[in-house]
Order: sequence, then structure tokens, then C-alpha cells
Amino acid sequence: MKNEGIEGTERFLSPDKGRGLRAVRHFAVGELVFACPAYSYVLTVNERGAHCEHCFTRREDLFKCGKCKQAYYCNVDCQRGDWPMHKLECVAMCSYGENWCPSETVRLVARIIMKQRATTERTPSERLLLLKEFEAHLDKMDSEKEEMNQTDIAALHHFYSRHISNLPDEQALTELFAQVNCNGFTIEDEELSHLGSAVFPDVALMNHSCSPNVIVTYKGTVAEVRAVKEINPGEEIFNSYIDLLYPTEDRKERLLDSYFFTCQCTECTSRSKDKAKMEIRKLNPPPEPEEIRSMVRYAKNVIEEFRRAKHYKTPSELLEMCELSLEKMGAIFADTNVYMLHMMYQAMGVCLYMQDWDGAMSYGEKIVQPYSVHYPAYSLNVASMYLKLGRLYLGLEKKTQGVKALKKALAVMEVAHGKDHHYVAEVKREIEEQK
Repeated sequence: MKNEGIEGTERFLSPDKGRGLRAVRHFAVGELVFACPAYSYVLTVNERGAHCEHCFTRREDLFKCGKCKQAYYCNVDCQRGDWPMHKLECVAMCSYGENWCPSETVRLVARIIMKQRATTERTPSERLLLLKEFEAHLDKMDSEKEEMNQTDIAALHHFYSRHISNLPDEQALTELFAQVNCNGFTIEDEELSHLGSAVFPDVALMNHSCSPNVIVTYKGTVAEVRAVKEINPGEEIFNSYIDLLYPTEDRKERLLDSYFFTCQCTECTSRSKDKAKMEIRKLNPPPEPEEIRSMVRYAKNVIEEFRRAKHYKTPSELLEMCELSLEKMGAIFADTNVYMLHMMYQAMGVCLYMQDWDGAMSYGEKIVQPYSVHYPAYSLNVASMYLKLGRLYLGLEKKTQGVKALKKALAVMEVAHGKDHHYVAEVKREIEEQK
């Protein structure tokens, strides 16, 4: 394929940011800027049986691979389409049995290696940026990241060396894993549940802003980039790389740690939302600055502790952890404070897992309004929260509240996902069924 570019946009050198993407024509809010098929992708293990491995369609009547009995497909066409990649894992899963456990990143890199061998020309995923042009930032990696990289390389050799002849050398693999860690995407559904991992080179060309003018959603294994603000000719097109709930310092820290740059976007320089995000309870006398700083330190520690605890604690222990931290933080932080909201969101997730629908609903009700204030317009986080809440209401036979919440989700989704997306059609159907 020749380099034909992407209509309405151009690659350019962005001041202080390196290469980037800019508009050469006007884009209205909700308009599709471009779509990009995945260069390589992999369905997450937890979604096997619920989604097709090849096209990621969610359906109940999938049939499984006759050999490994672990990969599921819509039909023979999807199975054939996936075979060049699935054959890497099919034999390995049969021979390793329950001991087959490479990480999702390792599985994705194995597929990229196979794709690179089978493809010599520029692909439809690389109209503006080639995968081999990805930044690796090897010079900026700390010892912890280097160690993780080495673990992934060892796992690739362990699980795939018998099935991929002549794996690239150590240096090439170190670079490839670093490139994927810096430029990979997670594919999510309409409720932001994790479906898989992928690389979309043209999408990776966009630089980050904490006040983005586009949003990335997924239709199967294709990434779609839509305008969430008016974009004029000559303006740079910005995506957000991270969750935008948190205050400026936290966002900067996350971007520096994961993507190796210091964000200087308008939101980071104005810090316009920080006061509301860090809302303190109105107390008499007001808490001392050191008390607030101490509680922020506690909040950050408990968030990290909870992230680790998910791997080994029971759901009821996790819920208790959330409740205790909320009680402690609530002595100083208002309910709209983002650290409170973070733990409420975790608690809601645990309640959903435990099928405690009333518990999940009460947390969702506390979260949804502050989310609408803290996140930018047309945020997927806001849409998914209204969606979860709407579906909970309907399940608990609170029809009026359910329809109202689903309509709020729909208003965001029609812009973010596009009016013709199957997720939008599904939500419309759910609303219709209540009439």
C-alpha cells in the first residue's frame, strides 16, 4: 500500500512535542476524523466465550476452536480469518494446558512479530505512521521497567520459541516491548470493561492533551477517532492518553511515568478544575494544610494498595477496604473529591461483582454528578457511569430513573461513538423496551 495519508488531516512537526497530527479542514463535534484498523490485536483471556476472537463481536452463540477448545468464533469465516494468529497459541495452549499463562502484552508482541514477517508493505493501519517509527524511550526507562521488559522477553521465549522460528534478538525485542508499552491501546466496551489490547499506529501519532479535542472509541477491532470539540483547519488534533479525573499533579506524574513527557497543555497550566477536584469538607475550624497534605498521601497509598489487593483479597475484604478508606478520607474530603470518587468507583465495581445491586446503585448515584463536573464534555467515563446506573435502575424496576439515566448516556455516546454504532443502537433498544 502506498502512503495515501488520511483525508482532512496531515502529519506535521508539533512545537515541543515532536511529530503530531493536525486538521487541514473543519471538523464538527461528533464528526468522524478517521478510522484505523488494528495492526495487531488480542482478545483478553477473561472475555473468551463472550466475544469472537477475530472480530470482537459480543454474542451468545459462538462456537469454539475444535483443537484448543478455548478460542470462540462467530462462524467459519472468523475462524479462518483468525487462524494465522491463533495458530501461534492453539498448539501452545494444548501442550502447556493450565500452565499456559503469557501476559496480554506478550501475546500481542508475538502477533506483531508474525504480522511483520507476513507483511512487507505499509498497512492500512499505517497511513501516516509506521509501527517501526514508534518511540521506545529506552534511555528513559528505570530499572523497574527494564526488569518488567526482561520478564516479558523471557515469557515470549518460554511460550512461543517453539512456534515462532528465529525470534528477534534481545535488543530488537527490548525495543519492541518498550514501543508496545508506550504506544499500545486497550480496547474497551461501552461500560469501559477491558476487551483486549492492540496497536493502532495512526492513532498513536496523536499527541496528548488533558483537554482533548477528539475521543477514541472502538467498533470491533477498528479504532474510530471523533471530534468532541470544533476543530478548525491548522489546529492540532489531541487525544487523551490517561484517565482525566485526577488533579494536575497526579496527571503529570502519570504521564511522566508512563509516557516520559511533562504535560504543558492548557488544563495543566490553568489548573482550572483542581479546586473542585480536591474539594474539602466544610468544617469549623477548617482543616490545617498539613492535615490535608497528609490525607492526600493516605489517599494515594490506599489507591495503590487496593490495586495490588485486587489480586489476592476476597470481594468482601475489598469492599471493607473501600468502606474504611472512605470513612477515613470523608473526615476531611467532600464526597465530590476525586479520591473519594475513586474509592466509591472501586466499591461499586466490587458490589456489581458480588451482585449487590442496591449497593452498586447507591455508589453510582454519588459518583455520577461529580463525574459530569470533573470530566470534559462527551467523556466515556460519564457515559459509562450513566449506562451502568441506568441498567441497574431497570434491573431494580426503577423504570423512570432507568430511562432518564440511559438517555443521558445516549447523549454522550451519539457524539463519542457515532449515531450508527451498535452500542448506540443497543441503548436505544433498551429505552424503547421500557415504553
